[in-house]
Amino acid sequence: MRKILIYAVISTFAATLIIPARYASASDNNWNLPHVDGNSQFPPTKWHSVRHTLRIHVPKNSRGISQLRIEVPDTIRWSKDKGDVKVMKDDDKKINTNVSVNDASILLAFPEPIAPNTQIEIDINKIRRPRMGNGSLYRIYATFTESDKETFMDTAFFRVYL
Repeated sequence: MRKILIYAVISTFAATLIIPARYASASDNNWNLPHVDGNSQFPPTKWHSVRHTLRIHVPKNSRGISQLRIEVPDTIRWSKDKGDVKVMKDDDKKINTNVSVNDASILLAFPEPIAPNTQIEIDINKIRRPRMGNGSLYRIYATFTESDKETFMDTAFFRVYL
């Protein structure tokens, strides 16, 4: 019996090492509106300074995005340095972006609009979280091509790691 228990523990441990970790993805191209496809924090522990990453999917049935505004939650502290915000395509190519930062939001203006059927990744570096609160909720607004009206797009929640 002990031998079976040891084999079960070893095979369970081996299976967790072999199975790759993947993020849940809602990359359905039949949607009409861009949405947050996932988010992550690095390192995934309670360090003094972390990076929040937002993955945004612009489906093929959507219009292109000319501008994004991200409301930064008041439960975190961040550097407010526009050099700490990076925008890349899913193939790790940097996207030409004009970044503006104020106390409560990040404005990303794209000289060349983000085309439909594209996935982008936004890294916000040097995030420092206070010890209170259950997490951080970012609100994201988009301005589409051929429009100057800002539209609520989605939210991204980052939980507090203890």
